[in-house]
Amino acid sequence: MTRPFDVQRIDHLVLRVRDLSRSIVFYGDVLGCQVVRTREHLGLVHLRAGASMIDLVSVDGTLGARGGGPAGAEGRNVDHLCLRIEPFDESAVVAHLAGVGIVPDGPAEMNFGAEGDGLSLYFRDPDGNTIELKGPAGGA
Repeated sequence: MTRPFDVQRIDHLVLRVRDLSRSIVFYGDVLGCQVVRTREHLGLVHLRAGASMIDLVSVDGTLGARGGGPAGAEGRNVDHLCLRIEPFDESAVVAHLAGVGIVPDGPAEMNFGAEGDGLSLYFRDPDGNTIELKGPAGGA
């Protein structure tokens, strides 16, 4: 089967969040994403994440309310979001996260991703969504 397109990368991921302001601070200050557009009438904020976007929608906003209740321990929006980072310096990343009160789920491990096997760390955002920070392929 031929397709009239090839997937190039993740364009954007939309996460439903309980506290939009808190999530903007988290994704901005902790991960370095930048707000590029706000659409208040929808309860939607677009954040630049490298070549991709992370969109945050408030669970009580126009768009977010369509998805029901907020994510929690028994029901999540997604399994996890993986962000490719460089450089991948485990001790520096762990220290950065610790500085904002975040403890990774465990030590860095080799995981498969778009570029092959590389080291990654997992942790949770304020809404319990799992975030994976992944380094380049072959980083051992």
